Amino acid sequence: MPDLILASASPRRAELLLQIGLKFHVQPADIDETPASLETPEHYVERLAREKALCVAREHPEKLVLGSDTSVIHNEEILGKPETPEQAVAMLQALSGSTHQVLTAVALAHNKECWSRVVVTDVTFRELEAEEIRAYVASGEPMDKAGGYGIQGLGGIFVSSIKGSYSAVVGLPLQETAVLLAQAGHPVNQYWPSTKESQR
Repeated sequence: MPDLILASASPRRAELLLQIGLKFHVQPADIDETPASLETPEHYVERLAREKALCVAREHPEKLVLGSDTSVIHNEEILGKPETPEQAVAMLQALSGSTHQVLTAVALAHNKECWSRVVVTDVTFRELEAEEIRAYVASGEPMDKAGGYGIQGLGGIFVSSIKGSYSAVVGLPLQETAVLLAQAGHPVNQYWPSTKESQR
């Protein structure tokens, strides 16, 4: 595989790539993430994932570059990362006892070409107590996460059900990422280690 670059500073995305046996470099992309006027959430996350991948790929045209973006949608509103503890509390109060959508796009750029996929996952929260919302916000975990929670962290106890891709909610849809790499001629399983016994 040509050198793989993850165009994201997210430690969660890096952990997911390591989980499927990939080696890569990290080079976050610097792009404007402002939603366009009348832009749908699906178009927004896909556009950002593609722009991130293409931004870094322009510097490294010979390498494969993965970009990704995640948005939490509740009542047709995009919930970004909370900027204050008060915003985090408000987001969690809104998500309490309801179902929201997590939209995650992944894009793979190489030699000026770019392929992308969007994954939609339904996540349902149980009713949250005011005290646990305060404790969760005080932990600091919500502050760098879309929608104000991390399903793979402390916030996992709030989730009563999930319909769709768990890894996409964490930040990177692994199945779709593997498909894009395979379509580019680099199936993930080619890079998995094997024991000597399995090689006989």
